[in-house]
Formats: sequence, C-alpha cells, structure tokens
Amino acid sequence: MKNIAPKALENTKTLLDRIWEEHVIVSNPQAEELLWVDLNLVHEGGTFMAFDQMRLEKRRVRKPLQTLAVTDHYLPSLHRSAGVEAIANPEIRNVVQWLAQNTQEFGIEHIGPDDPRQGITHVIAPELGLSLPGLLITCCDSHTATQGAMGCLAMPIGQSNQLRHVLATQTIWQKKPRQMRITLEGTPGAYVSAKDIVLYIISQLGIGGAVGHAIEYAGPLVRALSVEARLTLCNMSIEAGARMGIIAPDDTTFEYLAGRAYAPKAALWEEAVGYWRSLHTGEEAVFDKEFRFNVSGLSPMVSWGTSPEDCSPVSECVPDPSTVSDPEKRARLERALHYMQLEPGRQLSSIPIDRVFIGSCTNARIEDLRVAAQVVAHKTVVIPSIVVPGSTAVKKQAEAEGLDQIFLKAGFEWRDSSCSMCGGSNGDIVPPGMRSASTTNRNFEGRQGIGALTHIMSPAMAAAAALAGCLTDVRQWGAH
Repeated sequence: MKNIAPKALENTKTLLDRIWEEHVIVSNPQAEELLWVDLNLVHEGGTFMAFDQMRLEKRRVRKPLQTLAVTDHYLPSLHRSAGVEAIANPEIRNVVQWLAQNTQEFGIEHIGPDDPRQGITHVIAPELGLSLPGLLITCCDSHTATQGAMGCLAMPIGQSNQLRHVLATQTIWQKKPRQMRITLEGTPGAYVSAKDIVLYIISQLGIGGAVGHAIEYAGPLVRALSVEARLTLCNMSIEAGARMGIIAPDDTTFEYLAGRAYAPKAALWEEAVGYWRSLHTGEEAVFDKEFRFNVSGLSPMVSWGTSPEDCSPVSECVPDPSTVSDPEKRARLERALHYMQLEPGRQLSSIPIDRVFIGSCTNARIEDLRVAAQVVAHKTVVIPSIVVPGSTAVKKQAEAEGLDQIFLKAGFEWRDSSCSMCGGSNGDIVPPGMRSASTTNRNFEGRQGIGALTHIMSPAMAAAAALAGCLTDVRQWGAH
C-alpha cells in the first residue's frame, strides 16, 4: 500500500476531526468513543437527578475544578434582591436551592443568583473566557451548541445518566457525528442579522435537515461576522436537528478572548494562540453534506408556525398548506396554523402582537441590545415589552452605555439576567392566546406558556414590533 504523507492526511481533516481525535481515549464495538471532557457546565434544570444518583452510589466528582454550575433557567428576572424567596413556585424554588446544596456538597464552583458573574450559561461561558478553541465542553442543555462558535466541540448531554457519567469520570461516550458544512456568502442588507440568516437556513434545511450531523459554518460571510453573531448561528444549529455547530477560530475569536477572566495569560496566551491557529478544516476535507447560501438580498425573517422551520421574510404572506404535496407535512402545517390562529394568505406584517421579549441565549448579548436600542431610540412602544440581558456583565455594560435609559424611555421593562420568557419556567410567560414577538430560538406549542403564540425573530425585528404593535419590517422603523 502506498504511504500517504502525514501532511497530506492533515489536509483531509475537518476542524471537528482534529478536536475529536485529540479527546478520544478508547473505542468500543458499538462505534462509540470515550472522550475526555475539558469543561462540564451544569445548570439547575433536572440535574439534581444526577447528583442524587452520585450520592446513592457514594461517588465523588472526578474533576470538580473542571465543572462549573450556573443558576439561570429558573431564576426570575424581577425582585432579585429578595433572593430565592422571589420564586413564588415552591417546587421551582426547591430546584434552585438543590443546585446550591449539591454544588457545595460535591465541591463544585457555583455561579448563583447573587454572583456578579451570573447570567445564562451559554452567554457567560464565552464571556468569561471559559469556552476556548479546541476544548470539548459538555452541558445538559441542547443549546450548549452555542459555544461551538469559539472553535470548540460543545456537546449537549442528558441531565441524568450522561451528566452522572461526566461528573464521576470526566469522560463521555459518544458516536462521532456525520459532518455538514454550510458556506455563507454575500453581503446582508440593513438590519439583516445572524438571526435572520440562521432562520433562513433552517427554513431551507427543515428541522430534520441536519439530524445526526455537526454543522461547520464557513465562508467569507462567517469570517466577517462578530463572535456574538457567530454565537447566534451556532445556537440555532440545534433547531435544524444538528448535534452541534462549530466555527473555526480566527483573529476575531482571539481578539474577543484576549483578557477574559479564564483565558490564558502572558506566555501561555501566545502558546494557546499558536495552537488555536492549527484548528481549521483542510482544503481536501470531505463533508457528508455541503450547502452554500448567498444571503445578499435576504429580508428580515419571522416565524409564523410552531416550528423554527416555519419562517418567511416579513414581506411575505402566511403560506397555504394546500399547496404542499407531502400529506404528513401538509397536516403538520395545518395544525400549526390552527394553533397560531392564522389563515393562509395573510400578510405577515399585518399580524398583531401582544407582548415583546428581547432576551435568551440566542439574542441577549450587548450587540443585540445595541441594535434594538437603536431601533427604539426616541420612539415609544405600544405593547408590553421587556428586555432581559443575557448576563449581569451585559446588563452593566448596557447601563454604562445608556442603553437601559433608551429602553426605559421607550416604555420597555429593564430586567435582571435570566433565561426568562424563553422557556416560561420562572414566572415570565405569555398569557394564553396572546402573541409574542420573541428573540428566542423556539416557537413550539406552549413554549412561552400554555396557549402562547410565539413568533421568533431578531432583536431589531422584535424592537420594531414593540413600536408597531404588529409584525413589521424593521427597515421601516430603524435609524436613518
């Protein structure tokens, strides 16, 4: 057999290949591989089950310094000075308290409600410099994929057995995913953001289009995006069915990480950057699937159904399910429109909105708040609207820039950081039958509350909806 030069082999590897191979410990006959976990993130959710099992088995956390716990999902965005007593639901209050108790017992660092670093897990991990290129990161939350924007493998895991395995061994069994590359080209127009781009991608691929795959985002447009925009892209990879999203690190990544609390310093920084520059996909690498999208001419997007793939440019109308040939898909769309109380052919920009939520791990970073504030400056909202920063640091920075005053003068509520209305598990919900313009990543039935009708969109589009009281094209409201 002809020998292949190592350099030639390296040129066939994808970014995922390079990081994955460095973390493999052993393989089994079921094509699973035991991977070393560099960082394990834990939130309150249902993670108490893993700690309970650890306690029953008399196990200790294998590497407590490589696990970090964050309270975010069940934390209210109002009345935080009252502590956990601000949580009215006793069952939810218990879950929040259990995380504090479990982390103390098992020797895990905990970013709790009063910690100045508090925020949504997927916002603060990059913000603190915890999400570094080349790492393998686990978290019992589907949107762990967000952090792949930093050039790392960020894997969602289960809240019970898989989390227990990581806590006890600092390893995880996984099958290597198939690989998909999405190349983005073109120049987005005014107020067309990463959120619009990823909603467009999902509308084209469908929610099952990337099942079993890791998506690598590439191309000149991705290279031109800020880290915060890249985080939005990777965040919603899950909504296309992917297991994770990833973007190769570059100078934009390094500039973002420089000086972050947990990022390498001094000589270690130079050494780290040298390694990070090796993390890229070779020119001869082959992907299982390839897609290329040119987003020049793309309009701002809004959802109209109950799946993230049910999205269209705001300039269009609610589609007609009768034009869909696939009977299963047609039935799904009919159910979605029935739930959303919409008729085919209705102009999207005529749909009234009752509530606006700007927040979540998808769109609550400082860049998101800046563009929303730009839209509402010197204007007044006509419906109840709230802004929930993605972290305490984002909130403080926004206040230092005067963004809070812009929102407050426009009539928004300015709240403390939490997951808030994204999942409706902390008291922040949309009342039954009411419509929400939301910067979240999901619009499933009941996602923001029982009977809530959710339209997902970008922060700029949500801000415009707050001003108009209906879905509207932000380009008619933005600063000129």
